[in-house]
Amino acid sequence: MSDTTAVGPAAKGPAPVDVSIPRPPVFDSIEAERRYRKEQLAAGFRLFGRFGFSEGVAGHITARDPENPRWFWVNPFGMSFSQIKASDLILVDHEGNLLHGDRPVNRAAFVIHSQVHAARPDAIAAAHAHSVHGKAFSSLGILLDPLTQDACAFFEDHSLYSDYRGVVNDLEEGRRIGAALGGNKAVILQNHGLLTVGHSVAEAVWWFVTMERSCQAQLLAMAAGTPKSIDRETALITRGQVGTHQAGWFQAQPLWDQITASDPDLFD
Repeated sequence: MSDTTAVGPAAKGPAPVDVSIPRPPVFDSIEAERRYRKEQLAAGFRLFGRFGFSEGVAGHITARDPENPRWFWVNPFGMSFSQIKASDLILVDHEGNLLHGDRPVNRAAFVIHSQVHAARPDAIAAAHAHSVHGKAFSSLGILLDPLTQDACAFFEDHSLYSDYRGVVNDLEEGRRIGAALGGNKAVILQNHGLLTVGHSVAEAVWWFVTMERSCQAQLLAMAAGTPKSIDRETALITRGQVGTHQAGWFQAQPLWDQITASDPDLFD
């Protein structure tokens, strides 16, 4: 079931005082919450496919299982983002054991996500893909500047992992990535791409989508001239408006509505 809350000051206007906005749902059983997270994960993959974030077999989104925080659901290795259904997802533990499903797990997905989830017990989900603008921006070895309102969501809330050593295959590199992420919502993996986390699958997916676009916007601005940054005080205020857990979840809802209407088979 869904929870709601009264609209805040930013939404005040001619609407009736009792108008409410959606909030992340709460559940009365592990089974119901597991189903919801798997459906959100399948929708996230469909969206990544729709946005063109796929690159061969690279990329993964994970969701922590509600029964055991050391288990996570992930996409099967080598399956197209655009075809993933909730029933296709596989369950893996932090030791790499396959607990549910009959398809292999991407070694890099296990190495990165097991360590990110271990480092961030607050994070329900993590998302990583080799999106074009994220890859291009990551090669610069710099952080995003607060050039736009959307980019302010990441102001002083993302980091850089600069120790690229090829395809991530060993747990120690996964631990270094988790350490570089720290308490932030995102980390730029230099010469590799972007990784985001969230208190929900929808939040992690939204941060990835909007971070990819913010990378694109900064690359365009840098190519056109000398971008003017938003001042620190304003950037922090803006982050408090567009960069919260609730804001991340809520901004993903239009995408959820679109993909579930166009791809109803993702629920299978």
